[in-house]
Amino acid sequence: MKLFLTMLMAGFLAAGSVYAAEEKKPAETTKVCVDVQGKDGKPVIDPKTKKPKQECKTVKKHQKHEGTKVPDGKK
Repeated sequence: MKLFLTMLMAGFLAAGSVYAAEEKKPAETTKVCVDVQGKDGKPVIDPKTKKPKQECKTVKKHQKHEGTKVPDGKK
């Protein structure tokens, strides 16, 4: 019985190591900056730099996948 359990656990560990060996590529990211607008709709100016304030975020790039052509219906 111990031998069976040992072999069963070895099988799970071996299967887990196969999946762990696959390398996942990190997602490509882009930095996106947008001017901050006040309540009146005008850009907010930073008093120190005299430039418009910006909010910046890092977002993932999504890949566009090619689709298959849909067959035309009965005409």
